[in-house]
This record gives sequence, structure tokens and C-alpha cells, in this order.
Amino acid sequence: MDKYGIIGNPLGHSFSKGFFTEKFAKEGIDAQYLNFQIPNINKLPEILKENPELRGLNVTLPYKTEVIPFLDELSDEAQEIGAVNVVQIRNGHLKGFNSDIIGFTRSIQPLLKPHHRKALILGTGGASRAIRVGLTRLGLEWKYVSRSPREGMFTYNDITSETFKEYEVIVNCSPVGMFPKVDECPAIPYNYLSSDNLLYDLVYNPESTLFMKKGALQGAVVKNGLEMLHLQAIASWEFWNE
Repeated sequence: MDKYGIIGNPLGHSFSKGFFTEKFAKEGIDAQYLNFQIPNINKLPEILKENPELRGLNVTLPYKTEVIPFLDELSDEAQEIGAVNVVQIRNGHLKGFNSDIIGFTRSIQPLLKPHHRKALILGTGGASRAIRVGLTRLGLEWKYVSRSPREGMFTYNDITSETFKEYEVIVNCSPVGMFPKVDECPAIPYNYLSSDNLLYDLVYNPESTLFMKKGALQGAVVKNGLEMLHLQAIASWEFWNE
């Protein structure tokens, strides 16, 4: 039986096992999906050795960049983003891909209007790398918003009503507002938002974050990251079997 799985730490929040277990059952695929919660990335060779039937892995925090030295090859997207969340395993050859960019671009594209030309990226962590590349591919200029002053970036205190008129798309790449801290949200001036703005939250639990609720109250279009997750998972399967 073929095996697939996910490496990360912790994995209690991961939705991948449920998604693929259901997919295998529905489609009659003779395969198994396993969670590999490992304390550090150096355990990866051990997992591969103990599970010779592995055909593919998903990679989640904190190993999206740490996994790269263990791989034999990177896709163009993974190289450009500098992060890997899918590993294809073929006869001992490990190739890294990034499905974040596919999930994000396919998910946000239907919501984009001609006037959406610039975007703010809230948060500068690993998730923001794929979002940055995705926005560029969709033809949008972007700028990071950071909590502390950094060259070429806005801080949250820099944002004015004029900022939201110029940067009409706002993507939250930070974990702020994620369960269980559902009463938190990124510190932007929501009262300056309007119906011209589009707020996209990578967080999907809760389904409607405070970031989204406050945006919707101002008439903005809002969307969470659940569809992005589903699209990422579908892309993973395509990468493993291409």
C-alpha cells in the first residue's frame, strides 16, 4: 500500500490527514495518510527509511525552509519562494514543490476587480513568501506591513485612509485571530476601509475571523483561507502523481 503523510510540529491543527483519508475512501485509492510529528527536521531520513512505501509528503511549520537541504531537486516555484510544502518521492529522489502559491492565486483571483492593483501583506513570516510571489503573478504590486520599522515596509502605525485607497487588497499572513485567540485581529485602522477593499485571511479557524468581521462591517469583500487549503491539497496530489 502506498503511503503519504505530513511532517511538522505540532500537527494537532493539520487538516491534511482528514482530507486525504476521506479522498482515498471516496475514490477507492489503496493508500494511507499519516501524521509525522517530529521534534526536528533531522528525523526526516529516519521517517523515509522506516516507511519505504512513502510516495509523498506535505510539509508544514516549522520545516518549510528547513526541509530544503534534504531534497534532491526543487520546482521553479519552490526555488523562487524559498519554501517547500510538498515533497514528491520517486525511487529515493526527493523533489520539493510549493502548493501555497497555487492555492492562494486560484482562491483570490475570482474576487479581484480591475481597480485592485496594489496589496498590503500583513506579516512577514514564511507564509507571506508564497503570497508575495502569487500577487506578483496576478499583476498586483505589494508592500509588507511589519510590527517594527523595516526598510521598504509599512508599520501598522503608518496606515492611513489614503493607504487603503491605494492598497485596496489586504492579505493577512499572520496567525493573529486564529483559534483559540478569536478575539484578536491585526492592528489596522478598520474604520478607513470601504467597499473597494478586499480582505483575504489565510486563517480559516474560526471560519469568520475578527479581521473579516471588521472588514465586512465597512462593506469590504472578505474571504478566509479554507478554499486555499483545499486547493493546496488537490495540488499536492497532482505533484505526487505527475
